[in-house]
Amino acid sequence: MTTGAAAGVLAASGLGVSAGTPKAGGTIRAIVPGGKDSDTWDARTHDSLFMMAACHGAVFDCLTEIGPDGGLRGELAERWTASADAREWTFDLRKDVQFHNGKAFEAQDVLETFALHIGNQSGSPADPLLRDVVGIKAIGTHQVQFTLHSPNADFPYLLSDYHLVIYPAGFIELAMQNGIGTGLYKVADFKPGQHLQAHRVKNHYKGTRAGFFDELLLINEANPSGRLNALLECDVDVAGQILPVHAPQISKQRGMSLQNLPGNQHYSFAVGGNLGRQQAEIVRCAVKCAMDRPNFVRRSLLGYGQIGLDTPIGPANPYFAPELTQPEYDPELAKSLLREAGVNHLRIGVSPHSKQEFSTILESFTQQMARVGLRVDAADSPVTASLHFAAGRVTEDWAMSAYLAPGGVWNRAGWQDNRVDKLLCVARSEMDAERRRGLYGELQSVVQKSGSLVVPAFANHLQAITDAIATPKAIGAQYALDNARFAERWWRA
Repeated sequence: MTTGAAAGVLAASGLGVSAGTPKAGGTIRAIVPGGKDSDTWDARTHDSLFMMAACHGAVFDCLTEIGPDGGLRGELAERWTASADAREWTFDLRKDVQFHNGKAFEAQDVLETFALHIGNQSGSPADPLLRDVVGIKAIGTHQVQFTLHSPNADFPYLLSDYHLVIYPAGFIELAMQNGIGTGLYKVADFKPGQHLQAHRVKNHYKGTRAGFFDELLLINEANPSGRLNALLECDVDVAGQILPVHAPQISKQRGMSLQNLPGNQHYSFAVGGNLGRQQAEIVRCAVKCAMDRPNFVRRSLLGYGQIGLDTPIGPANPYFAPELTQPEYDPELAKSLLREAGVNHLRIGVSPHSKQEFSTILESFTQQMARVGLRVDAADSPVTASLHFAAGRVTEDWAMSAYLAPGGVWNRAGWQDNRVDKLLCVARSEMDAERRRGLYGELQSVVQKSGSLVVPAFANHLQAITDAIATPKAIGAQYALDNARFAERWWRA
């Protein structure tokens, strides 16, 4: 077994079908949101497009990488094999890699990096993904072996997570301070919350097949109008996370183009709070019944998306279950359930930044809840609904583990269901593709009916480039901006 998924989603090596021959040279200037004054190169703290593009997309590397087509390929790992039961995974590491400080890459770097993430005290968002790892050891200087508690046919996919970039053993603290990785670009100037300037590494192990720019300038801008204006005034070449309301203007503008890419990116409201289990389930059901999803997609996304089915598994996942019945819009039932629960207001959990970025989403949610008598934004409510703008994940197990697993950082409601936990374990261990499809279909049905998430919509990735930039025909939509790897995959026209 040499692929990362029993479904056989492993892609061939390469950058996809090119829209032209990549040219080396020049600078790419990109403006994206999410940077904070507190940012460092500690990937355990990263949760924004800015640091994803800077760290995982430019300065550091992971063992594996999600390609533009959603398939898996090696990055610092050249190849991997699994035992027959998919509990033991052996990775052959590249031998021609150096960190930016000159240290040679080897197995010990992998061991010390993963020690940062494994264990309940690690504080790492990747810990729920690695909870099944019961052992990791070096076999020689360029081979590592992971042993799992239970089989996982998709395990190599998890090692592409943007929190799992590899640090140099013995220099981890220094690397987290100064950005010492193995990536295509070396840090020249990094001002947290403002910008990253980085230069192309000479004689990099990826050679001439990636990293075509001489220089990368990544600018942070939280204001969506600020990103739009920078693009329209040609101060930048690339703008990420364009608002739907700005998309038509870019589409009509000469000299630039809008990339409108469907994927697993979604808005979710995690409903929880200081409630008993039965009362919480009644309130969640009421909120789901109160959502007019087609209206939400039309009004909040202006049609740049599709209706969500209250699970984090999206239309780009191989075992997405489109046959699930769309949750019924039933405002009268919602009112009845809220009366039964004795609830008439809830507190929305959202950061000041998100209020600015996603004001139309919040407005639509608030108005729809008001129609069933549920007041939103009450500070003293025992009921909460945390807004989360999530990228989704490339496999079903990864998505469920990230957003609904016990202890998961993005499990905002602290939701847990023993039936779901057991189904997840069985599904990730199943090697037969059709049986896996059935298991993941059952999982989606259970989560839709009883889960803590209200997922009203999957939102397309909206991003823009000027005619100065060329891209491959295949552009990744796992994360924004070609899986946050635009600096590696695009070039100057």
